Formats: sequence, structure tokens, C-alpha cells
Amino acid sequence: MPSEWELIGRLALTLVLSAAIGLEREMRQKSAGLRTYTLVGIGSALFSIAGAYGFTEELRAGLPRDPSRVAAQVVSGIGFIGGGLIFVRGDAVRGLTTAAGVWVTAAVGLAAAAGLGWIAIVTTAAYMVVAFAFPSIARLLPQPRSARRIVQVTYLDGRGVLREAIARATRVGFVVADITTRRLSEEEVAVRLELAGAGPLEQVAAGIGELDGVLSVSPEAEDSE
Repeated sequence: MPSEWELIGRLALTLVLSAAIGLEREMRQKSAGLRTYTLVGIGSALFSIAGAYGFTEELRAGLPRDPSRVAAQVVSGIGFIGGGLIFVRGDAVRGLTTAAGVWVTAAVGLAAAAGLGWIAIVTTAAYMVVAFAFPSIARLLPQPRSARRIVQVTYLDGRGVLREAIARATRVGFVVADITTRRLSEEEVAVRLELAGAGPLEQVAAGIGELDGVLSVSPEAEDSE
């Protein structure tokens, strides 16, 4: 059995890796962010360690101990969490990428707790490649007219930015399918414009960025996250 310090080291590795995954979600302002992902990773790791090295009294009594059963139950439990992150709005499904990220984070925690540190590190690196590189690749692919794309805009309130942003999007062939606003402070507002169509998204984003009062603009591909 590994020493307690080695097990603590495995938990610490899980903390770093799951927090790295959660930080990516936090940067994208998703419903599950840094804290959720970190807790999922640490919880999965702790369940794995407890199942593999705990219950020593039962083991001395000759009772069987199967660590794989604990891992299987962790996977089942993560399924409930992931299912709660997926929701349908209109004809679009949201939360799939977030739910998949929670699932991967649980797997990273299980691997790190089982002593497969390098496997957990490589898996986390692979997640980062998928999260940061794949959206750019997807934007290079032909987009159908039914594709949903997102423009995230942060602006100063009271300057007519939202009205003009919608106008610029519709002028180039987009239809505004949904609008979500969130007040960041007394003056700053963040808006998420969900656009349907195959127009030039980068052109729309550049035009919105030129408006007086706009602080930041971030175009994204179809959002099923």
C-alpha cells in the first residue's frame, strides 16, 4: 500500500489537473466552472483511493475488496451530474461539452488516484488541445445555413450598443435566434447573441467592435457547450 504522503501527492496532482480543466470552462463563462470541475476531480480521486486502500478492517476480516466497483460507481454518479448540465432550448441542445468535460475530469481524477499520473497529465493536455484548437479548426469548415453561432459582447450600458449590434448582424444575413444579457457592474453589460445563418461572423464581430462603448467582442462557433 502506498504511504499517506504518496496518496496526498496523488490528490494534489488531481487538484492541479482538474483545476486546469475547470479554468478553461471558467474563462468561457460556462455554467460549470473552476470550482465544479475541481471538486469533481478531487471527489473522484478520493473515492478511488478510499475504495482501493480503505476499509482495512474488513480486509483483515477476510471480506473481499474490489476497487473497480468504486470506480464504476463514480462513473455512474458523474452521469447524473452531467445529465443535469444538459438542457434543451428551442431546437438546440446546450451543455454537451460541459457535461463531457465533467466526465473527463472524473476520469482524470480516477487515473491520478490509481497512480497513473502521466496518463492523467496527457489526458488533461489532450483536453486542452480539444478545447482550444478544435474550435479554430471547426470555423474553417463549411457552415450550413442552419448553423448557430455566438457573439459574446461586453459593452457600456446606455449607448445603444445592443440595438446597433443586432442591426449589423441582420444586415449580413444572420437571424438573431436568442439574446442573453448579464449585468457585470453598474455600467458594464455582457450580452450573448445567438445567430442563425451562414454569414461572415468575423465581419459581424469586427463591425460590433467598432461601436462606441464596446469593451470586448468574442465570436464563437456553434455553441453546444
